[in-house]
Amino acid sequence: RQDLEKMDGFISIERFQSMTNDGKILSLSFWRDDAAIKGWREQTKHQGAQDKGYNELFENYRLRVAEVVRDYTKTERDEAPQDAPARN
Repeated sequence: RQDLEKMDGFISIERFQSMTNDGKILSLSFWRDDAAIKGWREQTKHQGAQDKGYNELFENYRLRVAEVVRDYTKTERDEAPQDAPARN
């Protein structure tokens, strides 16, 4: 994780475990842009960790790369659609 946090363009990472499937884990990371993702993907340590996960730790493996279209909270409403009601 320390190597990850030192990467240019890294924003944050969170991990979640399924409540209904003991072996299912979600690792969610946020990056500034595609170039930052590419930089991480090309790191030798990261490639080794991916190989270990793929070959030794996980029965199944899926990677999705997506963009955040909109991001808002109860109090941070700048990106909320105009028709999305603010709830108190």
